Amino acid sequence: MARTFYDRPATREKTPILVGLVGPSGTGKTYSALRLAAGFQRVSGGETFLIDTEARRALHYAERFKFRHLAFGAPFSPLDYLSAIEHCVKKGATTIIVDSMSHEHEGPGGVLEMHTAEHARLGGREGTKLLAWSKPKQERRRLINSILQLSVNFVFCFRAKEKLKIEKGKDPEHLGYQPISGDEFIYEMTLKCLLLPGANGVPTWRSDMIGEKAMIKLPEQFRQTFANTPQLTEDIGEQLAKWGAGAPVGSTASNADELLARFAACADYATLRQLEEERGHAWSSLQRDDKARIKAASEAAAERLKQAEAVTTPSPEAA
Repeated sequence: MARTFYDRPATREKTPILVGLVGPSGTGKTYSALRLAAGFQRVSGGETFLIDTEARRALHYAERFKFRHLAFGAPFSPLDYLSAIEHCVKKGATTIIVDSMSHEHEGPGGVLEMHTAEHARLGGREGTKLLAWSKPKQERRRLINSILQLSVNFVFCFRAKEKLKIEKGKDPEHLGYQPISGDEFIYEMTLKCLLLPGANGVPTWRSDMIGEKAMIKLPEQFRQTFANTPQLTEDIGEQLAKWGAGAPVGSTASNADELLARFAACADYATLRQLEEERGHAWSSLQRDDKARIKAASEAAAERLKQAEAVTTPSPEAA
């Protein structure tokens, strides 16, 4: 029996933001994560939860930011992380910070230790090393798949260390700072920010190190946001969250004049529908006077198109 498929015009839909902050100690990961989360909350509302594997260090910022704190100790298996995340979601989290995600990889009870234990259970032979990855990798995939199904914004902090690529007969190749994490987890991030020593929350978007190049991820839709290499702030978080909510990048109060000009130049209904969508996304951030002006421009554009349609459409009598 032939399958039946359905298609429709492609439209932007709401999608959670997953931000990865990668860097060694002291580069501003925790503080930057809290700033981004505060920006997310301007758009999504709700509460921010912080899952803290770092000996409660996030509480240093309890007077600066509003968030729910979850102290998370060993074991750090993928399913233990999933249980902590599910707890936050059940409690109403709309944004979750995981600081740090690296314990899932190399912490007590994490994936590397799980592999060692599974290898020993299978007899410890050389031929069972590959097979011993099956259980920890399956648990990690379940964690990742579960996260991807949640309507929650995430900020994941990853520890990083410098790595070398060593091949026999060749000089060691410096890969640069690499996240302590499984590659499949890092791959799922919407945005990956590299924070080098002394960064103070300012990401590095270009590197000559082959490993760092592969790790950095700045999608086209966010390049304007980071064009001047800004520090990670609440305003940056707000812009990311608005995009995740379906708004075009940059549709805020600062572009009220641009929206007015585009309504004035609007010459077809498809463009008008797009502008109405952008107006809806930007509405909460517009000033009262701008709202009135844009509303009037929208109505004028609709009336102009209606009149143009009446002129170009022949009457039944003429037909």
